[in-house]
Amino acid sequence: MSMTSFTTDNKIFKSFGFAGSAAAVALTYLTLKYNDRVVFDAPRPNTVHKKGLPLVGSTFSLLANLEEINHFYSMPLKLLVRKRCNTISAVGLPRGVQSIDPLNIEHVLKHNFENYVKGVLFHNSTVHLLGHGIFNANGAQWRYQRKAASLIFNVKNFRDHFTDVFVKELVLVQGIFNNAIENKSVVDFHEIMYKFTLDSFVPFAESFDELQKNSFDRFMNFMEPVNRKFSEIFMPWKPTVASHQKVIDEFANSVIQKRRAQLAAGEVHKDLLSRFMETTNENGEPLNDKELRDTIMNFIIAGRDTTAQTLSWLLYNVMLHPEVEEKLVQEIRTHVPEELEQDSPALYEAIKDMKYAYAVLYETLRLHPSVPVNQKQALKDDILPDGTPLKSGDVFIWSTYSLGRNKEIWGDDAKEFKPERWFTEEGDLKRESQGKWPAFHAGPRVCLGQNLATLEALVAVCVLLKRYKFSLVPNQNVTYQVSLTLPMKYGLKVTIDPRA
Repeated sequence: MSMTSFTTDNKIFKSFGFAGSAAAVALTYLTLKYNDRVVFDAPRPNTVHKKGLPLVGSTFSLLANLEEINHFYSMPLKLLVRKRCNTISAVGLPRGVQSIDPLNIEHVLKHNFENYVKGVLFHNSTVHLLGHGIFNANGAQWRYQRKAASLIFNVKNFRDHFTDVFVKELVLVQGIFNNAIENKSVVDFHEIMYKFTLDSFVPFAESFDELQKNSFDRFMNFMEPVNRKFSEIFMPWKPTVASHQKVIDEFANSVIQKRRAQLAAGEVHKDLLSRFMETTNENGEPLNDKELRDTIMNFIIAGRDTTAQTLSWLLYNVMLHPEVEEKLVQEIRTHVPEELEQDSPALYEAIKDMKYAYAVLYETLRLHPSVPVNQKQALKDDILPDGTPLKSGDVFIWSTYSLGRNKEIWGDDAKEFKPERWFTEEGDLKRESQGKWPAFHAGPRVCLGQNLATLEALVAVCVLLKRYKFSLVPNQNVTYQVSLTLPMKYGLKVTIDPRA
């Protein structure tokens, strides 16, 4: 080997050695500087930071706890001193600022509403399911959709039409329960409630649920694209996100085309889809098929899922608390004689006066909120009521699930199911602030369908508990499935007897 080549090789080795040393020094420096958060995430003074690993922050603990995400969010929040926030740093996610302070929640959702939006990450994670519907829209697009929907969700429709629809749908449910009594068989109440709130084809329901879980995974898990591609290559027999989306789109389009044909033939329908077909978009034009598809998906997740889940969690808690069941059944028998079920306006008025039923429902939503974790992204820098600063692009995260179980906010009995907490000393129903009880969101985006969902749930409670005694099948694991909403992971197995 010539001296020249030796010298050249030596220079190369020295260059590599220098580069390696420099990289090691840089890595050491970054590790020390960002020893508990994602690299280049700036420290946030005067906040409680959820300590993570150097350079990656809480990424791995977040991924490891995805299946128990609501409890994961509750853990640091238990340690929060009131008027302070908890920040979280994870790869692939904007800087998160967590809080369960009702004043902070009201500030973001109500008082400084214009500064907080769903955000690009949320939109991209859910657009395959929700499209550009009301839950995924911002600004002028959202305002117009909400205005159109508000014309449908009114008292007259509730009283004269929707109550009657709910009672008729429950006739089918009663047939299932009567058959279970006759055969002494176990039924999955959770599954049946899904059928009550949306009578649909099984393939559609399965695909819809899978896309919901995938939306949550896309939002929380930066490895989701890698996992999805791995599954497509090495497990080609498994249904893909694309195949689930195809099922949903085909179902929605078939429903739309069928209803268009029915209306063109002079048939009269008063369901939500038909009512939305009578509205126009922001350009004054009738909604096209894509806009109707997005509308269907948004209101299915709002109506079918949340109501079915709430009814399931309500029955679960009632079965665990016989004293609550006794009071509730007595109120139902007092206010809803059987003949009243055939008179929709009268039934609507009777349910409005059932204070204990409302308290049971509100208590269910306190412990088992329809949307357990939610977030908004800041457009501009802001300061929360407790003094916590938010930077533009930060995501404000609040866990309604954690909030409802926090002893400092709800008292030492926060984790207990006690409908009585919803009564004043005078016996009237309490009205908690939207920040303390954001079960139906808060501010301008408060749930338009909350009265419809409440009515649907209470009609079902009245009709079913008056007729049937439900008993929890022992030794089953009743817990939640991680999703955008709060479904039961393994269902709710019950046996049924006629109510004495």
